Amino acid sequence: MTTFFLVRHAMHALVDRVLIGRMSGVHLNLQGRLQAKRLGMRFAQERLTLVQSSPRERAQETAQAIALAAGAPLEIASALDEIEFGEWTGRPFDRLKEDPDWRAWNSERTRARAPNGETMSEAQTRIVAHLERMHMRYPGARIAIVTHAEIIRAAVLHHLGLALEAFDRIEISPASVTILRIGQEDAELTALNQAVAA
Repeated sequence: MTTFFLVRHAMHALVDRVLIGRMSGVHLNLQGRLQAKRLGMRFAQERLTLVQSSPRERAQETAQAIALAAGAPLEIASALDEIEFGEWTGRPFDRLKEDPDWRAWNSERTRARAPNGETMSEAQTRIVAHLERMHMRYPGARIAIVTHAEIIRAAVLHHLGLALEAFDRIEISPASVTILRIGQEDAELTALNQAVAA
């Protein structure tokens, strides 16, 4: 089985305040840099085959700390990118709550689409396909995947056989680690939302 360590990027100043999505120029804050360093320490002895990162700066900065500490190569993978939130990108969450489309997004994740963006089903399809490709390419490997909360949720829900509408039953905190082992015909969730950094 291939072991995937699904890591949510560390903290930045706008977590839980603004829907960042694919905005550029969002970097880790001081707390996030400390978290990334601690994640590096967490992975230093894991014998990682590879570290992969979303193209977003906050994910790359987190992944660089892990790859450096683990002595593993780092790749940027577009399949790990955040959901494309289209017109919602950069909007504060307190304003989004007033948008009926946002309410639909949070009640019908399987079908709802972000305005000029993608559905969570599309995001789920790309992360699940990516993990399967990586399993086929690196059977038995240990791979750290640094990405975003919704992408990790989508992968976990798929492998647990749960609908996307169950997204709010799974917490994925900044700098957390979720461990998913994928084999030829089955998968195992061995850790969920492990907090390794304060």
